[in-house]
Amino acid sequence: MHVAIALFTIYSVWRWGDWRNWKVYHPTMLYISVGGLLYEYLTHGFVLWKFHPDFLYNHPITVIVYAVLTMPLTVLLFLSRYPEGGSIQEKAVYYLFWVGCYSFFEWVLYLAGRISYDHGWNLGHSILFDIMMFPMLRFHFVKPLGAYSVSVLIIIYLMVHFDVPFESPMKLWP
Repeated sequence: MHVAIALFTIYSVWRWGDWRNWKVYHPTMLYISVGGLLYEYLTHGFVLWKFHPDFLYNHPITVIVYAVLTMPLTVLLFLSRYPEGGSIQEKAVYYLFWVGCYSFFEWVLYLAGRISYDHGWNLGHSILFDIMMFPMLRFHFVKPLGAYSVSVLIIIYLMVHFDVPFESPMKLWP
C-alpha cells in the first residue's frame, strides 16, 4: 500500500505538477523531508504513529520513502497548483482538498493495518496536524525564516502535549 501511494504520487506529479520548475519548490520540499525525518529522530523509541511495511523492507525504509519521495512530491504538486490569485474561499477549498487527500490516504492505511497510533495520537490528531501542515508549507514557501520559527514552537508544543521524552542524542546511537 505504501508503494502504491508512492507510485500514485509520482504519477500525479508527472501529470499535474510543475515538475519542470521543481527547483522553485525545492526548499519547501526539503522542509517537509527534514520535518518527517526530525519526527523520527525526536520520537525514537516513543513514536506517536508507526508505518507497517508492505513490500518495503521495514519501518525505517518506509519512512525514507515518505520523507524523500512521497511527501516532497506532494509538496511540489500542492505548491505548483496553489490558487495564487484566488479568493479566500478558493484557497480554503484548496487547503481542504489537500487535508482531505492526506486524511483519506491515512485512513485507508489505518484500515489496512499499515499505520498504527500510540501514546494518545489518533487519526483525528493527524487530521488536525494536516490542517496545520498545509498552511505551514505555504508559509515556508513565502517566508521560510518565519516558518522555521513557528515550526520550532509547534514541535515544542507537540512534544510537551504528548509527553515525548527528550533524550540526549548520544543515547540514540549505539
